[in-house]
Amino acid sequence: MTNVELVTKKLAVLGEHVRRLRERRPADAESLRRDLVLQDALAMGILVAVQESADIAFHIASDEGWELGSTYRDAFVVLARHGVIDDMLAGELGDVAQLRNRIAHGYASVDVERVWRELPVGIAAFESFTRAVAKLIAPKS
Repeated sequence: MTNVELVTKKLAVLGEHVRRLRERRPADAESLRRDLVLQDALAMGILVAVQESADIAFHIASDEGWELGSTYRDAFVVLARHGVIDDMLAGELGDVAQLRNRIAHGYASVDVERVWRELPVGIAAFESFTRAVAKLIAPKS
């Protein structure tokens, strides 16, 4: 049985960071390219949002006795396999997890254009994930 209290707290943290990402994304990539502080803020927001989403996915899988993914992408695939999210959302979350890995590990530096371009899809994926998880943990009547 999924630990509803823990997942609810993590959903709240995820929601706050998604809100900040949405508010901070500039109107154009050039604005982001010129603002190193904003680049850092968005990068940290992506790191936290992906981490919280993956933690939620791992907790649900573990609590339900399902297999555990070996990567963040796999964690979302497990949830799709068990009907918590659909395959398309699992793929979108896997893509933003890959972006997170590029940021976290500094693979040949972060492509500011890519961050700016992919952020709206990531935000939408986090919001869809939040709704799906909230539905899973909602009290059954």
